[in-house]
Amino acid sequence: MATKLTPKERMAITRQKMPEREALVRNKDFKEVNIGFHEEIAKLEAERCLHCKDEKCIDGCPVGIEIPKFLDLIAAGDLRGAAENLLSANALPGITGRVCPQEEQCELVCIRGKGKGVSVAIGHLERYIADWARENLDLKQLLAPPSGFRAAVVGSGPAGLTAAGELAKKGHDVTIFEALHEPGGVLVYGIPEFRLPNKIIEAEVNRLRDMGVKIITNVVIGRTFTVKELLQQEGFDAIFIANGAGLPMFLNVPGENFKGVYSANEYLTRVNLMRAYDFPNFDTPIIKGTNVAVFGGGNVAMDSVRTAKRLGAKRAMILYRRSREEMPARIEEVHHAEQEDIEFIMLTAPVRILANEQGWVRGVECLRMELGEPDDSGRRRPLPIKGSEYVIDCDLVISAIGTRANPLLTATTPELKTNKWGYIIADENGATSMPGVYAGGDITRGSATVILAMGDGKKSAASMDKYLREVKKTPTRW
Repeated sequence: MATKLTPKERMAITRQKMPEREALVRNKDFKEVNIGFHEEIAKLEAERCLHCKDEKCIDGCPVGIEIPKFLDLIAAGDLRGAAENLLSANALPGITGRVCPQEEQCELVCIRGKGKGVSVAIGHLERYIADWARENLDLKQLLAPPSGFRAAVVGSGPAGLTAAGELAKKGHDVTIFEALHEPGGVLVYGIPEFRLPNKIIEAEVNRLRDMGVKIITNVVIGRTFTVKELLQQEGFDAIFIANGAGLPMFLNVPGENFKGVYSANEYLTRVNLMRAYDFPNFDTPIIKGTNVAVFGGGNVAMDSVRTAKRLGAKRAMILYRRSREEMPARIEEVHHAEQEDIEFIMLTAPVRILANEQGWVRGVECLRMELGEPDDSGRRRPLPIKGSEYVIDCDLVISAIGTRANPLLTATTPELKTNKWGYIIADENGATSMPGVYAGGDITRGSATVILAMGDGKKSAASMDKYLREVKKTPTRW
């Protein structure tokens, strides 16, 4: 262990605050909000780990990072050892250290967080080590000898990138097919740069390329190729499907077809992937509202409303039908939004979008709500208050109430069994109803977190490797 501190001495160390940029400066640009730890803060935070005998934090991590060992190496000043430990389990630490909801995973079960305590800042330390490694280490992985097998990965989001890296380490020839013109999936089109800079994603993608992973963009599986064509005509021995759940949902209230209504998917894609925030260097059209209303209370809603503020909105509002306590967004994201002068209008449900004579949005008619008994989600059900209608003036509306499975791939592959919502059915190892075809991430879970998708990618890659070596045994010849 790094030091001989007693548990009492460790308990006396308070959680170190993440340095961040000043709120009313950062809400006008797209530079990253969090600045990051420096070495002394990182060491001090790592010393807070109690080194429990029952290492619940490892069980709380979907990719199985040896968290106590990782923290001990940081506390000892062995940053190289910490980086090697982290990278052995996590293919995308620079990403997960920024966007993984650690407060619902490893930090939730941290013994330091029980009662009135505060958990170790595992996510902030993960980010620190990932950034240090990117600047100080040759991150090329040791690869197994070539297996002769070819694996296709559909989608380059967190599940796809993780699976590709794991398969490449095992010696397989891996090709990623990405529908968009840049790799990264939801990481690059859905998460703003003030939370996850593109340079971080680019570095992780380039590391995969250094491992021999081929990435082909502008290929839509279900149109360019079908799953069966990849297996039967293109010579792939196994496939991992991780094309996400990118079909936007709307409230189906009157007025959603008016000009000035976006889905969060389109809005964030225009800003993040197509660089609308960097006009005129990138000439992507985007409507910049003065008064912007965002429907929803999750992380995508926070990303959308904070983006609108940065694009010049004087009034950027979250409209959410439940109370603050029921919001699914990360605590940190809500906190940052509040700091940045975002307005939260709780217990409010939009019932109609209003427009002027030219068909442009001019407001939202809303209904006040009250909370009843818990529903199937465990949250208290919002109930309308009769006669409480009122209008919120706005000139831009963004619907951020969720996404569902796009049927493009599955419609061309009837052999793939799906559930009633259109998501691919996969077992605990990622195997689908088609031999040699695996799936994970949002296309099996619905909208989930980056780290859960990565866990699916890692687990499925292990299953695919076993299938190739023990079931298929001989690579496809073509």
